[in-house]
Amino acid sequence: MHMGEVRVEEEIDAAPEKIWEVVRDFGGVKNWNEAIDSCEVEGAGVGSIRTLRMGSIEIQERLEHTDDQGRSFSYSIVAGPVPVENYLASMTIHDAGGGRSKVTWQGTFDPKGASEEDCAKLFQGVYEGGIAALRKTVVS
Repeated sequence: MHMGEVRVEEEIDAAPEKIWEVVRDFGGVKNWNEAIDSCEVEGAGVGSIRTLRMGSIEIQERLEHTDDQGRSFSYSIVAGPVPVENYLASMTIHDAGGGRSKVTWQGTFDPKGASEEDCAKLFQGVYEGGIAALRKTVVS
């Protein structure tokens, strides 16, 4: 079975430490991503589950890994109306030099009930929108 993959990489004109400080809070996604109406978290650290609401859609994601040194975290979708299985995504903040950062947001998934292409488009839109919202938050 073929696994789908999406990867979005963009530079942001802010220091990696500053961006990491914003995104490392798994339950704080609403603070920087305007697409999220609400976020509730159960538990703390790896294994914690956040319930995101966007309009009438509700998705539950589990924090799988956090690496403060490498400024990276990964999460899976455990419930929600998404046409995929085995979804695992990660966001990494790289130092791009000169006070800039490169944000890499990528995900892998098995399509379920939709084409791989449609699923990829869906997540690409989520990542690009999220990075644009992040840029607005951290670039003053």
